[in-house]
Amino acid sequence: MATKKTSTANFTVPGLSIKEGHQVATILQDRLHALNDLQLTLKHAHWNVVGRDFIGVHTMLDPQIELVRGMIDETAERIATLGRSPNGLPGALVRDRSWDDYSLGRAATLEHLAALDRVYDGVVSSHRDAIAATGELDPVTEDMLIGHTAKLELFQWFMRAHLENDAGVLSNTAAPTEKGAAGKAKK
Repeated sequence: MATKKTSTANFTVPGLSIKEGHQVATILQDRLHALNDLQLTLKHAHWNVVGRDFIGVHTMLDPQIELVRGMIDETAERIATLGRSPNGLPGALVRDRSWDDYSLGRAATLEHLAALDRVYDGVVSSHRDAIAATGELDPVTEDMLIGHTAKLELFQWFMRAHLENDAGVLSNTAAPTEKGAAGKAKK
């Protein structure tokens, strides 16, 4: 008799019910999509940044990309540990995400940094939501997400250090979109 293939295992980690483990894995799948999108966006900016401070920004992005790739692997492995099949395919990312593609191509360093600051706003905020959603169910996943969020917040600070004036005001303040943030930083 042939067995039916499934993306959901009939187990999870000890201490969680299968339903709870799969619920946490579903939350993590959204984080996996967000992290995959972030590393692709950071690499895109790395290739398309031009102008003053090019080399500093260009080389600042590579270590961020590598650390985000590590977060991706850790997140996918946690999903599998919880009994679900992680999906890192681009079609699934595009189909399931709730955000648009990064809107800048070739642009000046400050424009990319301002736009990436908005990207980090979204990723960090949604990671914090995932921390809250997993905290009661699975402290191991919560701890992993807390560690990721701390690094993402540090990366965002790196961006903001370029956008901040000596009065502590960001050049992209109140810009709701990446293009809007880039436009404000260009002025």
